[in-house]
Amino acid sequence: MSAADLAQVIDALERRYPPTLAESWDAVGLVLGDPAQTVRKVLFAVDPVDSVVDEAIEWGADLLVTHHPLFLRPVHSMAATTFKGRVAHRLTRAGIALQVAHTNADAAAGGVADALAEAIGLVELEPLVPAPAEPLDKHVVFTPVDSADALIDAMAAAGAGAIGAYTRCAWTATGLGTFVARPGAQPTVGQSGETTQVTEARVEMVAPRSARSAVLTAMRRAHQYEEPAFDVLELASWPGGTGIGRVGRLAVPETFAVFGQRVADAVPATVQGVRLAGDLDAQVQRISVVGGSGDSLFDAVRASGADAYVTADLRHHPASEARERAAHDGAGRPFLVDLAHFASEWPWLRRAAATLVADLRAAGATVEVRVSVRVTDPWTARIPNPDQPRRD
Repeated sequence: MSAADLAQVIDALERRYPPTLAESWDAVGLVLGDPAQTVRKVLFAVDPVDSVVDEAIEWGADLLVTHHPLFLRPVHSMAATTFKGRVAHRLTRAGIALQVAHTNADAAAGGVADALAEAIGLVELEPLVPAPAEPLDKHVVFTPVDSADALIDAMAAAGAGAIGAYTRCAWTATGLGTFVARPGAQPTVGQSGETTQVTEARVEMVAPRSARSAVLTAMRRAHQYEEPAFDVLELASWPGGTGIGRVGRLAVPETFAVFGQRVADAVPATVQGVRLAGDLDAQVQRISVVGGSGDSLFDAVRASGADAYVTADLRHHPASEARERAAHDGAGRPFLVDLAHFASEWPWLRRAAATLVADLRAAGATVEVRVSVRVTDPWTARIPNPDQPRRD
């Protein structure tokens, strides 16, 4: 196997974590680097900070893939006198490219949310807030029976007929077509001015709406008729398999205290640790998770029927209001599990690294990967409050 170039690595990453899934305010994709450069070593990390750059340089990485962007907002200077400029200069001098997969990795199948959910043992996962599936057309084309296969091949090559893990998907039936060619027409079958009847195949294939023009062009080129008969039907939208967060269940219910320990064991240790809010003796099974800051999604969590909600960066007021509402509703749920932001997103790194190796190997290329274990959570110490004296 050969070493990969940066363009090949980026293509593999963006097939897994399409930039189209990113939020409109986000900044994802290639930040630094030449697509033609050779990539032999790839380091995965949550944050593009100095300690991670140290590790990348010491290890001899050619590419650093981070979850958090280096430049989230527009900048007017990359001077090394600023933190971000210094990081960019250090990476550039060392010949290390930088690729970011942020909210696109949050929403993608196999991304941050799936990795966190699977790390804590959840099964039967579905998106907490599903994104709409890609809009689809159904192309219906009528063609002489003996040319149906060639037509299907042409439309499939243009993007039609892909459903999940299957390609060239089509449905056909036969019937009797009839037409009269006007004077001046050049019919493939029959004569001008005469009624012509032909046994035809009805071919149906779905295609992304974004591929409509390409599919229609391919159909016209492959079709025998001067004027093909066809329909393009816009299909109804439905929730897709991507989106923010995940909802799943534990294989066996357990107490909230045991579940809290399960979560703590699944993520890197941080100064904050894992904070819990809820009845430690109550049984939990249905769980919602969101990697990163998740206190804007309480409505979706309640709608999911979750017993517990695992996320990060829970602020006082949203968490307090959620607990008061849960108490008022009687069940006290969802219980809350609050992680450090860094810890909630770190499990994705291992999964992203493993899938990159597998995807490139399937393409005949090879890279060495490493997941950074440097804790980039900003907090470095915690001092417990001393026991307060009793007030009788």
